[in-house]
Parts: sequence; structure tokens; C-alpha cells
Amino acid sequence: MPRGDIVIVDLPQPAGYAGREQTGLRPALIIHDDTTSNVLSVIVIIPFTAKLASQRFPHTILVQPSSMNGLDSQSVLLVFQLRAIDRNRIQNTIGQLEPQTMELVNAELRSLLGL
Repeated sequence: MPRGDIVIVDLPQPAGYAGREQTGLRPALIIHDDTTSNVLSVIVIIPFTAKLASQRFPHTILVQPSSMNGLDSQSVLLVFQLRAIDRNRIQNTIGQLEPQTMELVNAELRSLLGL
């Protein structure tokens, strides 16, 4: 799966869940490096949410739907919820994030991780 692909993932709710992590069936952005994405059994993603109020948190990006990205409504990319998932949780690819928005993701990741 290429970096920048938007996929549908199934993020399970952990037992005893009482936190704020994203769960359920939702779009996510693949940010894993292309050179290792086919070698490892896990892949690094950033989940989306349809809750626009999530923009109040740092390290979020509002993404408008387009024919390129395959989103069907405005969505917030939750960069601060960066995570690794088993590739079996990926159901299908719906699109690709626009290059200019991917640059915003790269900047937010550098900021979030102190790079």
C-alpha cells in the first residue's frame, strides 16, 4: 500500500475501553514508508473522524472530500492518533490524499514527533 493512500480500516474497541482512541470502521491515511510497507505485517496509519469539533485539538487537519481522496464528507485527520495496525484490519482503498494536504501531514508529523 502506497504512502498517502486512504483506506477503510476496522479499529477494534479494546476490552475495558474507556479512552478516546478512534475505534470502529473508518477511513485512515497510510503514512508508512513505501519501501517497507510490503515487508512488515503492521502498517502505520492516521485515523480520520467525521466529528469536525475535533479540530480544536492540536495536530489535526481538515480534509475536504474529493474524487481523488474518496472521502464522502468533510473529515478531520487526527495526526496525534498516529498508530500501527495489523494490515489485516485494512478493508479496501478508497483514494489518495492530495499532494498539498500530504505536505501538511508531513509538517504535522514533524511537529508532533519533534523532528
